[in-house]
Amino acid sequence: MRRISRLTRVAVGVASLALAATACGGTSSEGGDGGGDDKGLAIAYDVGGKGDQSFNDAAYAGLEKAKKEFGYKTADIEPTDGETDADKEQRLTSLAKQGYNPVIGVGFAYGPAMKAVAAKYPDTTFGIVDSVVEGKNVASLVFAENEASYLAGVAAAKATKTKTVGFVGGVDVPLIHKFQAGYEQGVKDTDPKVKVVSQYLTQTAEEGGFASPDKGKAAAEGQIEKKADVVYAAAGLSGQGVIEAAAKAKIWAIGVDSDQYKQEALAAYKDSILTSALKDIQGAVFALAKSVEDDKPLTGTHTFDLKSDGVGLSDSNPAFAGIAGAEEAVEKAKTGIVDGSIKVAAE
Repeated sequence: MRRISRLTRVAVGVASLALAATACGGTSSEGGDGGGDDKGLAIAYDVGGKGDQSFNDAAYAGLEKAKKEFGYKTADIEPTDGETDADKEQRLTSLAKQGYNPVIGVGFAYGPAMKAVAAKYPDTTFGIVDSVVEGKNVASLVFAENEASYLAGVAAAKATKTKTVGFVGGVDVPLIHKFQAGYEQGVKDTDPKVKVVSQYLTQTAEEGGFASPDKGKAAAEGQIEKKADVVYAAAGLSGQGVIEAAAKAKIWAIGVDSDQYKQEALAAYKDSILTSALKDIQGAVFALAKSVEDDKPLTGTHTFDLKSDGVGLSDSNPAFAGIAGAEEAVEKAKTGIVDGSIKVAAE
């Protein structure tokens, strides 16, 4: 197996998904009863599951693309409430035993389980999103979330009229700190007079920080009371509550991971979604599946950043073009990040 330090030019093409707003339970296996042959990509979802209109749905879009491209059986499995590392290990083991290849854990929480299971199934390629796991048959798919969030911060600073913007993080963990750090830096570099009000919903994922729209809505309402008129959420399914609160208050929301302006389940609020900080999880998932299909499975750490088009900022909402100076400021920031003249903090 070859080891590659970075995937090159993976296009940001996060698809518009038409999925239910609530996560579905159980396991979905496409293409019949399995039969033991021609099994391809399988993914195990993170907290919030399919239907989050964000992180997990972007992974599902990659699975659907691989299924269409390669014509093989796929599987996707939902998480359970209050699950342990042992539960995750059992889930990954089951998929590997059934012959799926590759097997991807969507989210950093799969780290310990992935390390254990990959060692037991050396002929299966494993992938993990948002974490680094060492292993000869493991591809770690990580993103420069701070860079996309910096661009979101630039947009927020240009859009605010109250000089106060908000950040809602799902869980107080290093991954979400990257979103916050980039966003706050983008705001301050654009307009030092703009205040950023930040809040985390929970200390642990088990408390529902990534899966509780009601918590997201309450946090956004609190920030709106503090005069925030742009609110950015990096909170998975909980972000839907942030977007709902923003729409109700007639202020701007900034989406995350997928282009949330295009999500059918969020259509009622789309006019309030100014932009979204994108992570091409779909592209990363598909790239790993393709590498296995080509018999050249990727392993090692692969970083999707702004330079490789692995992260970015959406411009689907026509209203974005109407924010004075926003497009120009974002383009200037993109250029600076790519050429290295702007160094974006990661914490």
